Amino acid sequence: MKIVVGTRGSKLAVTQTNWVIDRLKEKHPNVEFEVKIIKTKGDIIQNVSLDKIGDKGLFVKEIEQQLISRQIDMAVHSMKDMPSSLPDGLKFASIPKREDPRDVLILKDGYSCLEDLPQGATIGTGSKRRKYQLLNCRPDLNIVSIRGNVDTRIRKIVDENLDGVVLAASGILRVGLEEKISYYLPTDVVIPAPAQGALAIEIRKNESEIEEVINSLKDEMTEIQVAAERGFLDGVNGSCHIPMGAYCEIDGDKLKLTGLYGDEEGNALIIKLIEGDIKSPRELGNDLAKLVLKEYEQYEG
Repeated sequence: MKIVVGTRGSKLAVTQTNWVIDRLKEKHPNVEFEVKIIKTKGDIIQNVSLDKIGDKGLFVKEIEQQLISRQIDMAVHSMKDMPSSLPDGLKFASIPKREDPRDVLILKDGYSCLEDLPQGATIGTGSKRRKYQLLNCRPDLNIVSIRGNVDTRIRKIVDENLDGVVLAASGILRVGLEEKISYYLPTDVVIPAPAQGALAIEIRKNESEIEEVINSLKDEMTEIQVAAERGFLDGVNGSCHIPMGAYCEIDGDKLKLTGLYGDEEGNALIIKLIEGDIKSPRELGNDLAKLVLKEYEQYEG
């Protein structure tokens, strides 16, 4: 059996894909894997911030088209890049164990945390979610927009004379740059993107043989967290135009889900916590979305 795996060409995307393939080979040594690199719109347009391109699925659409047309058999994505609904005929296979979901600061030499930064320090990020939550803690910060892969964004600290950049811990850890991390931002200070740190393995529906191979990587706790966080994403119809985040903690048979939702300018930043049963994660996400949107409407009104 041979499985052709589609992925973006960035160092992180290829590293994640190879990680999945290596785990699958351990469990299925007789399966052959071939990697196919596919360029997406998000990779091609590098000089415009994501919210200005304004398209859901910026990093996945071209890959999904090749999955639908049977040019590839499965695709590996970062789950946080995935729109809330998938094209007809496609589905997620089981989700492997999540990497650290937090955001991190990578700072100029001499600084070690958020409090260390001088008044008016310049921090780079392409995310409104990160920008407005940081400004919530430190209104004095000068947040500038940056794009690019992990290495490029870290280099901008020197190239563009920044005091630091914000990135997902998972990406830094996966490409082996842990020593670059200055500070892990707690999830109650900066709520992560929904499903940040989790991988999405996308396949065609009714491909039971391929699905069975991938299901050997299933991590139940990760699947519960992702269901709750993406339930919130779906409920608020989130996009890259607005600050929006969700993080689910598992406490025994209970879930604690925190959601963040705001407007494009960051004037309204609504944060809510809800608790519920571990058996209904997606419903909990939807319920939290309703609460947050209700408060947002009151603010708008």
